[in-house]
Amino acid sequence: MDGQTAGSAMGPLDIRRVMAALPHRYPMLLVDRVERIVPDQSITAIKAVSMNEPFFQGHFPGRPIMPGVLIVEALAQAAGVLAVESLGLADSGKLVYFMAIDGAKFRTPVEPGVLLQLDVEFVQKRATVCKFTGRASIDGKLAAEANFTAMIADPPA
Repeated sequence: MDGQTAGSAMGPLDIRRVMAALPHRYPMLLVDRVERIVPDQSITAIKAVSMNEPFFQGHFPGRPIMPGVLIVEALAQAAGVLAVESLGLADSGKLVYFMAIDGAKFRTPVEPGVLLQLDVEFVQKRATVCKFTGRASIDGKLAAEANFTAMIADPPA
């Protein structure tokens, strides 16, 4: 944690640090920057939503909207960074796997040209299973929210 004490805020983390925490790469890497992380508690990350995203070509021509499942995936990736940083998993080879999504609600369409803020908090933290709550917003306006569970495990053989 770069000499940070447990519970003290750190950030921002650039894309290199995000990529060190997550196995995802283009076009599935959906976290561009971490603004603030409080290990064992919460993270605020950013997804810069660009018209160049490959999904906009088909979702929807003439009315581009970021798919809801990808908004939830962006929240889950932010949670993955939080888990890796909080549990000291960087360079461990462990992966954070999605297990469950509950109560997902979509409030506002996410269009190209916005900064999607991803706020995620731990609800429960254990060595192998963690629960989170997340909210995605644009300029303070709620776009989506969900509760989700992830498992920390070795990658498939």
